[in-house]
Amino acid sequence: MNASVDRKTVAKALAGFVVAGVVLYLFGRVIGWAEITRTLRDANFAWVAAACGSSLLCLLVWSKSWDVILHLLDVHIPWRSLVPTYLAATFADYVTPFGKAGGSPFIAYILSADDRANYQESLAGVVTADLLNLLPFFTFAGVGFVALLVQNRVPQNARGLIVGLAVLAVAMPLIIYLSYRRRDFVEGLVVKVVGPIARRTERIDAEKIRDRVDGFYDRIDIIGGNPRVMVHTLVYAFVGWVLFAAPLYLSARSLGITIDPLIVLFIVPASTLAGVTPTPGGLGGVEAAIVGLLVALTPLGTGTAAAVALLYRVASYWFVVLVGGVATGYEIYAH
Repeated sequence: MNASVDRKTVAKALAGFVVAGVVLYLFGRVIGWAEITRTLRDANFAWVAAACGSSLLCLLVWSKSWDVILHLLDVHIPWRSLVPTYLAATFADYVTPFGKAGGSPFIAYILSADDRANYQESLAGVVTADLLNLLPFFTFAGVGFVALLVQNRVPQNARGLIVGLAVLAVAMPLIIYLSYRRRDFVEGLVVKVVGPIARRTERIDAEKIRDRVDGFYDRIDIIGGNPRVMVHTLVYAFVGWVLFAAPLYLSARSLGITIDPLIVLFIVPASTLAGVTPTPGGLGGVEAAIVGLLVALTPLGTGTAAAVALLYRVASYWFVVLVGGVATGYEIYAH
């Protein structure tokens, strides 16, 4: 069964990369590969190296969020041991289409499989840390949007993406809050979904699942009842997001271009909306979104904007996939 699942996962990832390759080829074909490569030849790769370093530091800082939350739940895994697990989780997210879906339960399982932690505690800690790491997404996007609005720099052709980000910024925290406040409804919904399956197999017990959901919320209460830990985690979350956004600025600097940091703070979270495209890491979609936003919000032409986008993705995606792949190999052989 595990081998079958693994084969299916690998097949989906490979199919996603094939689709992404076609999308990226068409992306360059529309803009003009000759112009893009001509621009890239003048790049100062010391800035690109700095961008890669910023991406790695971002992941190390975000993994510290896991460390803080898990320690509160009496899961005492040394941070140096959590780092490769976090990098492996990021690798899994980045190489699988819609990789974020189900990522937290998978990592909680990995942490509990080798007796490093209890599954319920791991899941509550990982989910909470990941949600707190998302908060700057909305904050930075909001700051960037307000800055653009005040400067009257919101073009007509970018309003659809901006509205989408605004809806997401309101809807996502609201859904998270309601799911926390209406835990009885959530428990009932989970049991209702699982119930028909449980009646057909003895391997699934609906009431045990209800108890697990209830235990999950109990651990969330422990975290929510410690504002000092929440603030501590949020500090790492915001620092991590600054480091996550910096590669776009640094990639532009490699081509001798300076982008207003406020625009960077808006473009990076806005472009992640394109990450929902059914390709690994949103390949193709993210690049197209960045080009569209750079052209709309800055004086850059499409060829230069495409070169910036590709360098940014080298630092924020391909480099992370490389490092995460090494960490995944370590996790497989070390545990």
